Amino acid sequence: MSTVKKVPMRQCVGCGEMKSKKEMMRILRTTENEIILDKTGKKNGRGAYICSSPECLKKAVKSKGLERALKTAVSAEVYEGLEREIGKFAEE
Repeated sequence: MSTVKKVPMRQCVGCGEMKSKKEMMRILRTTENEIILDKTGKKNGRGAYICSSPECLKKAVKSKGLERALKTAVSAEVYEGLEREIGKFAEE
């Protein structure tokens, strides 16, 4: 009898779709209130998940989904940095 391994699912703050954790990127608010892209998915802090498409980031900005998930205000500079990082990630 084999056991079926449970796949962790997360919801995108942009489009609202449920996808597996490995398909998504984690945006993290550290204890120093710095907002970074967590590529490993294992750093400490409050995290929010987003699809690896720039469209989902735009939706999250428009709906303030990222701010709600991280429970803090997110500046325009942080959004620009995340857009660059997601662009690099999408090219890989």
